[in-house]
Amino acid sequence: MAVINMDVARNNVPRVGFLDIPLDPSLDLFKEIERLKKEKNAILLAHYYQEPDIQDVADYIGDSLGLAQQAEKTKADIIVFAGVHFMAETAKILNPTKKVLLPDLNAGCSLADSAPADLFKAFKEQHPNHLVISYINCTADIKALSDIICTSSNAEKIIESVPADQPIIFAPDKNLGAYLNKKTGRNMVLWNGACMVHEIFSLEKITKLKVRHPEAKLIAHPECEDPLLRIADFVGSTTQLLKYTQQDSANSFIVATETGILHQMQKSSPHKTFIPAPPDNSCACNDCPHMKLNTLEKLYLCMEYETPEILMDEALRVASKRPIDRMLEISKAAGLGG
Repeated sequence: MAVINMDVARNNVPRVGFLDIPLDPSLDLFKEIERLKKEKNAILLAHYYQEPDIQDVADYIGDSLGLAQQAEKTKADIIVFAGVHFMAETAKILNPTKKVLLPDLNAGCSLADSAPADLFKAFKEQHPNHLVISYINCTADIKALSDIICTSSNAEKIIESVPADQPIIFAPDKNLGAYLNKKTGRNMVLWNGACMVHEIFSLEKITKLKVRHPEAKLIAHPECEDPLLRIADFVGSTTQLLKYTQQDSANSFIVATETGILHQMQKSSPHKTFIPAPPDNSCACNDCPHMKLNTLEKLYLCMEYETPEILMDEALRVASKRPIDRMLEISKAAGLGG
């Protein structure tokens, strides 16, 4: 596994010195982060699911494909990744000589955690003639066991690039895999993993919401469960959902994905209305708890002290880089930008 240069394990609550440093409340964190980026030749990459303040100070905001492409081509000395662990890990895989920082080590991923490497290796051995396509939301260990990586933006193109008679294992997201089986007509063998955020939506509550807002279009990420996808007006990756709201003539949308994307939707279409799809829980929230562990304060401290840093075993890095390179090659040939 990738290792971290900190004195605590990733699964423990980090009480590391710099996280306990009290900040001067008068400090302008936006200006300080901009200063640190210039002084340290650092680039800040942020996922759409980050809090609005982090999105607003980022150099690049995107989904998993766009972030991987940006990480591959950056000339910065330091990559600060405002996202979750597997994303920072991917940046390190693509940039072995650069320093890669993650503001909070507990920013994990329920989907990545649903595929332990030892169990997946045994699963793969049960299907010896299968090519493995893994969703980028997985650990470096799973990437190293894969033939091609994909994202929700390019998954269909990746699958279509594989000969029709070649059997495929798709991991780790069973909902995305099932959706892709429908879209491509394949019969991929699916690993039984899922994202906690995208499985929490309540079909009953969404149906009632559609009755109250008949003019609103329901748009959903393909990590959602099939019954929800079947009633959606549009299904797409995070970036595709954003573009759809910009280009479609509708003025209101029910959005079935993590709520962080609503910030960019509202910024790009201020005259439109965006309604978060209701989840099946008592708090009526569908934020990713891992994504939201990153804060502007942690980001500033991370850049100031250049820690936590992601470090990787070189053999694992090389093995996990091959399927990512294959994904980037196919995406480039297909004209899929970030």
